[in-house]
Amino acid sequence: MANAIEIEKMLPIYKVENNSILSMFGDITIAYKITLPEIFTLSVNEYEAFHQAWVKAIKVLPKHSCFHKQDWFMADNYKANFIDGSGTSSFLSGASERFFNERPYLNHQCYVFLSKKPEGRRLASSAFSNLFRRSVVPSQSLDKYFVDEFSDKANQFERILADSGFIEIKRLNADDLVGTKEKAGILERYCFLLQAESLPSISDIHLKDEIRIGDRYCHLYTLSDTEAMPALCGSRINYDKYSTDRTKCSIGFASPLGQLLNCNHIFNQYIFIDDAVKTMKQLEAKRLRLQSLSAYSRENAISRDATQDFLNEAISQQRLPVKAHFNILAWSENVDDKKELTTLVSSAMAQIDATAKRETDGAPQIWWAGLPGNEADFPMNDTFDTFAEQACCFLNLETNYKTSISPFGIRLGDRLTGRPVHVDISDEPMRLGISTNRNKFILGPSGSGKSFFTNHMVRSYYEQGTHIVLVDVGHSYKGLCEMVGGYYFTYDEANPIRFNPFYISKGDTLDTEKKESLKSLILALWKKEDEVLERPEYVALSNAIQGYYEKLRCDNEIFPCFNTFYDYLRTEFSAQLKADNVKEKHFDLDNLLYVLKPFYKDGEFGYLLNATENLELLNERFIVFELDNIKDHPILFPVVTLIIMETFISKMRKLKGIRKMILIEEAWKAIAKEGMAEYIKYLFKTVRKFFGEAVVVTQEVEDIISSPVVKETIINNSDCKILLDQSKYQNKFDLIQDLLGLTEKEKVQILSINKANDPQRKYKEVFISLGGQLSKVYRTEVSPEEYLAYTTEESEKLKVQQYTQKYGSIQKGIVALARDLQTK
Repeated sequence: MANAIEIEKMLPIYKVENNSILSMFGDITIAYKITLPEIFTLSVNEYEAFHQAWVKAIKVLPKHSCFHKQDWFMADNYKANFIDGSGTSSFLSGASERFFNERPYLNHQCYVFLSKKPEGRRLASSAFSNLFRRSVVPSQSLDKYFVDEFSDKANQFERILADSGFIEIKRLNADDLVGTKEKAGILERYCFLLQAESLPSISDIHLKDEIRIGDRYCHLYTLSDTEAMPALCGSRINYDKYSTDRTKCSIGFASPLGQLLNCNHIFNQYIFIDDAVKTMKQLEAKRLRLQSLSAYSRENAISRDATQDFLNEAISQQRLPVKAHFNILAWSENVDDKKELTTLVSSAMAQIDATAKRETDGAPQIWWAGLPGNEADFPMNDTFDTFAEQACCFLNLETNYKTSISPFGIRLGDRLTGRPVHVDISDEPMRLGISTNRNKFILGPSGSGKSFFTNHMVRSYYEQGTHIVLVDVGHSYKGLCEMVGGYYFTYDEANPIRFNPFYISKGDTLDTEKKESLKSLILALWKKEDEVLERPEYVALSNAIQGYYEKLRCDNEIFPCFNTFYDYLRTEFSAQLKADNVKEKHFDLDNLLYVLKPFYKDGEFGYLLNATENLELLNERFIVFELDNIKDHPILFPVVTLIIMETFISKMRKLKGIRKMILIEEAWKAIAKEGMAEYIKYLFKTVRKFFGEAVVVTQEVEDIISSPVVKETIINNSDCKILLDQSKYQNKFDLIQDLLGLTEKEKVQILSINKANDPQRKYKEVFISLGGQLSKVYRTEVSPEEYLAYTTEESEKLKVQQYTQKYGSIQKGIVALARDLQTK
């Protein structure tokens, strides 16, 4: 091509030295990568504090410097990490990976470039830019004082932002700037619009009539005129989609131009700091000139008043006058998308009451000045006068949801797209000092997606090696239990619930804890709650248990169970009492035997404590106790709850270094009534020390108020609070807020749940608060296979059972059913 020019001849970058960019004109640029807060996670006060941090940081920059913030938003797709293997644990994980594979989202990176111009540097304009020069040379050599002074100011800038606590800031090194053989640097990425971590590549750049880079058609929209700017600006605006009559959800003022603008784009934000004294003199001269001309036109009089107000504000409030410019470079690979891009950008600008101007003639110069290190060559006729405080309102303050690098956690989705993010709500908060325990309190009314979230959490924890004990009412975990091959204890007349608390695994011994749990069980069968246990009775029971296990040790033919224990009481222990001359008033064995007889052999409850299968509960990793049919039974329920507690406490103390979790669904209400409150208190206060966590799930607000166990023990000792859709309680949410100790920010987040869900996708949102310091709303979106494994809908559960019987296993049944439903 006759008009083609090699970019190397045009490039205004002289060299990269000491991790700084030097331009042909002697400008020096220091670059940073910034990690911003996640969108929808800041409060009104936090937005204001963050805004002030930017203002303070910019005010330390020296005169003749430029602040350039560049936010990249590029369309990307989630890359699945498929799990090999045929194990049941990988089946649902694999289904989830397939479901989310290629899920589109906007990938965001944020960079800040600080440039310092040498004294006497000629200002650029649309007519004069180094883009039009065939050769450029440094206008002066940079002395050490010039570099050191600017580096010192840049370090102050970095420290102010880092100390704000809102961002992570990292200085870019030479490889980040110019790239390596394996990865393109930021200079190459900007020239050719490459994704982060892209391999180096070169495309043609076409600047005549339009900007075209390779096969991408670029369009530049600017905010460079005060007439196009909003009348009011601030650190934040309301996000109406997530707001209610009582609460207003906040986003950054410029967020509509950033994360919420759903197209490939770069949002450039420039603030130029010149000589403030010189600027004020120029404005004073302009005011006097307009004063002289004010009699000739009303426009001159208005301009004079505006200049006067500007000067008054600068002096009275110690404002820093700056020049600013903001632009959006949007692109598409389809030439016909120009109209759609213009509509998207214009509507985004309208959300902040600004008017977008599509640049044509001056677009190449503005695009060229956006090249990192070339900010000092920005055409100054495309800037406007303002103060640092107002200019900082237009900085993008947020990024998309981040994935935790913790090896442990669960998969949830970000609110905007559902892109999977890895979230650790157990270990990482403790490691960072955000929380002091792993316990969780889950509150969600019926139909809010509570069972889906708990199933998803439990399945994730199980697949990562956790021992799970579930206490359920309503068969919410039956599908998952069958999927992972766990133990499912439930009661029906044909197959009543069976346990064997007397069984001890081979190699195990009768320890103090086992003895105490057996004593508690026998007492629960023998005495009523209001009956007092006498000291001789306690001693006699201890001796009976000790003697029984001594007999078992000597005679391997005896099978440990309640029946053989009852036989021992009737025979050897009875004889022992007579030999020791124990009076009936001290210990009434006949009374004990009479009360315990219903649990012996053919008695009414003879099945309950004499199980010969499902005995190795200590090493079984997934156990569900389904108590729906016995939750109101005066005898069975107390016994079963004692056995459940003994099972988990045994795991808690004996499984060293292994994560364990007990999750108690609505059954906790009945447990608390049956004198089990002390067990719950003990669990919540001590489980942390044994690498465990206790989780309580409840539906109704009234449950929290009515139970002192929940109010005083569970809530106070649960640093992770998980709430689902509370819209039915929004008019009395203040009560929930007080009970749970929620902040105003958390209240806003909770009441925004499910307010603007994507109608094309099936999911529910969930709020998670960690230690009252970190809080966020996520999507709980699952694959069709996970949905069928978790569902609590009766019709869907029956369908799963039918397909399971037809195809021989629940896994094959779910695969077939999911395929059939997708086909329909």
